[in-house]
Amino acid sequence: MTITKDTLIGEILNADRTTAPYFLEMGMHCLGCPSSTNESLEQACMVHGVPVQELLDKLNKHLSA
Repeated sequence: MTITKDTLIGEILNADRTTAPYFLEMGMHCLGCPSSTNESLEQACMVHGVPVQELLDKLNKHLSA
């Protein structure tokens, strides 16, 4: 799976639960909340003040390992 800024948080978590710490690290502590799982990665980053490209790089590197 390759994550883009438009990938939904829920899709990422469903594909690989070991990505959860990356969201917790950015301050997204409500991962089970229905609204958070339906947000795109870009939307979540905007809300939490995290550069989307930085998180994209971390997640894609993690998933390719």
